[in-house]
Amino acid sequence: MSNFELERPELIRRMAILWVVVCWLTPWHGLQAQSGHKLLSGARGVVRTSSGEPLEGIMVQLIAQKNGIRTTVYSNENGGYEFPKLATGAYTLRIAKPLEYQPYVKEAVQINGSPQLEPIVLERVTKDELLPPTPEIATQLAGAEWMLNLPGTGQEKRTFTWACGFGCHSYQQIFRNRYDEQSWGLILERMLHYAGSPLINRSPGRGRLSPEDETMLVKWLARVRGPDSKDMPFHVLPPPSGAATRAIVTEYELPRTLLAPHDVHGDSEGNIWYSPHRSPYIGKLDPRTGVVTEFRHPETPGALPGTHRIWVDKRDNEETVWASENWAHNLDALDPKTGKFRQFHIETDSPTNSPGFSNFALDPQGYVYETEFNAVIKIDPKDGHIVKTYPLQKIRSTYDNMVSPDGKFWSGGQGGSNLIGLLDLESGKLDELHSRSVVTSPARGGFDFEDNAWYGGRGGQIIRLNAKTKKLDEFYPPTPYITFYEVLPDKNGEIWGGELHGGRFVRFNPKTERWIEYVLPEPFSHNRRTWIDNSTDPVTIWYVDHNGYIVRIQPLE
Repeated sequence: MSNFELERPELIRRMAILWVVVCWLTPWHGLQAQSGHKLLSGARGVVRTSSGEPLEGIMVQLIAQKNGIRTTVYSNENGGYEFPKLATGAYTLRIAKPLEYQPYVKEAVQINGSPQLEPIVLERVTKDELLPPTPEIATQLAGAEWMLNLPGTGQEKRTFTWACGFGCHSYQQIFRNRYDEQSWGLILERMLHYAGSPLINRSPGRGRLSPEDETMLVKWLARVRGPDSKDMPFHVLPPPSGAATRAIVTEYELPRTLLAPHDVHGDSEGNIWYSPHRSPYIGKLDPRTGVVTEFRHPETPGALPGTHRIWVDKRDNEETVWASENWAHNLDALDPKTGKFRQFHIETDSPTNSPGFSNFALDPQGYVYETEFNAVIKIDPKDGHIVKTYPLQKIRSTYDNMVSPDGKFWSGGQGGSNLIGLLDLESGKLDELHSRSVVTSPARGGFDFEDNAWYGGRGGQIIRLNAKTKKLDEFYPPTPYITFYEVLPDKNGEIWGGELHGGRFVRFNPKTERWIEYVLPEPFSHNRRTWIDNSTDPVTIWYVDHNGYIVRIQPLE
C-alpha cells in the first residue's frame, strides 16, 4: 500500500476541517458574494447568533442622522444583508423590531460607499420558546400577535376584529390600556355609535353591533384588558424568509404629529403627495432629500380641517392635485406651481363633521365620481356641478369609487356589508352583487387592466369582481386576524395591500395564488391608500402609514 493511500484518510479529515473553517469565516468576514442586484451596492454585513449560526429574516436598519430617513433590508438564509447605495454620512445602525432578541443599536456609523460592517451578534431574550410579556416586547407586537395571545372564544375575537378592526387605529392603541367594565362600556359607546373618526356626530341606527354583541365585547375587553388582567408569555408570528427577505423598505417621517395621514399619490417629478386626516396642510415629499413641502387649503367655518383622497392628474402638460375634504365635504384643486386652491362644495346626505365627500375617482377624461343620495354622481371638475346621476338600488352608498383605466366601468362596495356594485358607464347597466362571505365589508381598491375590480375586505379577504362574468372571488392571506383597508393591482396583475394589524404588506399573484408577506420594520401596516409606480421594474410600492410616515417598498424580484 502506497504512502499516499496510507495518508488519504488524514488528508480528507484535514480538508474537511479547512472547509468548515472557511464556511464559518466567509459570511461575516467579507468573503460572501455580493447579490449583484441593480438596487444594491451599499454597506453590507452579516447577522448571527453568539454561537455562530446565521440568522435569516432579521431587519437591519440604517437611520440617516442628517434627515432621519430609515432604510431597512433583510438578512438572507446565510445571514448576509446588503443596503442600497446611501448618501455619505453618519447613520444609526440598529435591528428594527428584534422581538425575541436583545436590542442592537450602534450610533454614529460612518457610511461611505460600500463598506463591510462588523458582524451583528444577537442574543435571545430568553431560552424559552415563548417570550416574556415585558413592555419592551409588547410594544413590538402586531395586532394579529395580540389576538393570538389574548384568551377568548372565536366569537369574541371575531366580534372584536369586526367592530374595532376597520382601520381607524392600531390594536396597540386599545391593548396598551386596562379598564374596568364600565369604562370599556363608555369607550365602546363612543367608538361604535358616533360617525367617522372625529366622533362628533352620533350615527343614526343601532351601530355596527347588536346590543348582545356589544355587551359581549365589553365583557371580553374587561376580562382580557382589565385592571387585574395579566399577560402570559408571548407567542409571535414567524420571521420573514425566502422571497419575503428580498426587499428594501424606506420610511420617511412626516413633519407634524397627529396628522393621521390618509392617502398618497405620485407626480411626474417623482414626488409623493399625501393627505392628512387631521390637518389643513396637504404635503409633498421629495424622496431624494426627505424634504416635505406643505400647502394649506382653505378652511370651512365649523368643520374640522383635513383631507381624505388625494390624486395627481396630469392633463395638457399641467398637473393638478385633487383632494377631498371628508368633514367639510369639499373638492379641492391645487395648482402646485402657484400654491393656489380652487374649492367646490359637494352636497351630501351627511352633516358637517361626519364622513361625506371622500373617496372620489377620476375617469380618463378628468370627471369626478362619488356616491351620494343613493346614487353614483358624475361631477364636472371645472365647476363642481353634477352632470349625470346613476341611481343605486340595493346599495345605499359606497366607501370607495373606482373607474377602470379604459373608462368603461365604475365600481364601489358598501362598507359593513357584502354588496359590491358594477356600473357600465356607457349603457348605464348596474349590477349589484353579493359576496359569498356574510361579512366582507369591501373598502378600497382599484381596477386591473383586464377590467377586474379588486377590493380589500375588512372581513379579512381580498375580493375580485370579474367585469365579464359578474363573478366575485375571495382570497385569504396566510396571516390570521388581519383586515384590509385597501388593495391595488400593479401593471403585472399582482395585488398589493397592507395587512391591517398584521405588520405586513402583502403581494398576491392571483394566477399562481402565491402570497409574499413583507414584514415591516414597525409593528404596523396601517395602509389606507397605495400608489404603485409602474414605471420601475420591479414595481415600486408607496403607502402612507396612518401613524405618521410614508413608506416605500422596493421588491428585489
